[in-house]
Amino acid sequence: MRWIEHHWQHDTFCSRLLLPLSIVYCGATSLNQYLYRRGLRRARSVAAPVIVVGNITVGGTGKTPLVLWIVQYLKENGWRPGIVTRGYGGRARTWPQLVTPDSDPLLVGDEPVLLAQRSDVPVIADPDRARGAHALTARGCNIVVSDDGLQHYRLRRDIEIAVIDGERRFGNGRCLPAGPLREPPARLRGVDATVVHGAAGAGEWSMALAPVSIRRVQTSQEGAPIPAWRGRRVHAVAGVGHPPRFFALLRRLELEPIEHAFPDHHRFRPEDLRFDDAYEVIMTEKDAVKCRSFATAAMWYLAVDARLDAAFGAWLHERLEKYSRG
Repeated sequence: MRWIEHHWQHDTFCSRLLLPLSIVYCGATSLNQYLYRRGLRRARSVAAPVIVVGNITVGGTGKTPLVLWIVQYLKENGWRPGIVTRGYGGRARTWPQLVTPDSDPLLVGDEPVLLAQRSDVPVIADPDRARGAHALTARGCNIVVSDDGLQHYRLRRDIEIAVIDGERRFGNGRCLPAGPLREPPARLRGVDATVVHGAAGAGEWSMALAPVSIRRVQTSQEGAPIPAWRGRRVHAVAGVGHPPRFFALLRRLELEPIEHAFPDHHRFRPEDLRFDDAYEVIMTEKDAVKCRSFATAAMWYLAVDARLDAAFGAWLHERLEKYSRG
């Protein structure tokens, strides 16, 4: 993971060697977008406005916390939102899948289960997000929020929100596999808003992730307040897009993490979390949904919430008002 990250962030010999494949990949994604914009491929509409939250890079940027923030904002303003997500890694044989807080992450994916646990709105997992969005409107949702899917042009959208990692930004600026980009940076000129997880630049909105509590994986019950964990040495486990950010957050909370980084969406087994000492384990909330079935009393997760400027909510409200007026 760190080897790949190094080459994606820097102009290395390996990255240059892969540049021809990167050019082909970028060309294919640009062509796909062009075909949909020209109507040569048909995008499907649903009977509700659609907000797509995604990114143009590989790896975690904070999309899921932002989706949860948007859903909560919509609920507070009288909407009946639903969430559609790909269900990455899910092994279900039929789609769409209605995801509940008790769904098996092996069948529907880890992020959909987390969204169902935290949002209290209908969550549909489906690789065909357009079909999944139709399933949400059939359940009475009058607005759809797509978790990821910026490149899933088959679903027609009304608002596009791109999320950027403020630390890594666009890496070496190259598309896969020579760099971390799914699409060229010019793609951001077509989105409605750019949210940066970290310090924002001109024309961008800033987002931070605020620690809420440390909860037991087995029961989701809150343990001792976060300040009570200060100075404690723990095993820090992260199977997310950018584990170093999680480890850095624990250090800012004055814990002493022993770092254990795993690939994004890693399917944890009990032996992955067995360590030859008595230190407790703290993991991300996304990882906790996959470990609940075999968790011990010594396993915890850090719950976080997105924090955005109030002006972002005002901007979103204005955009939705325009939609309501036709």
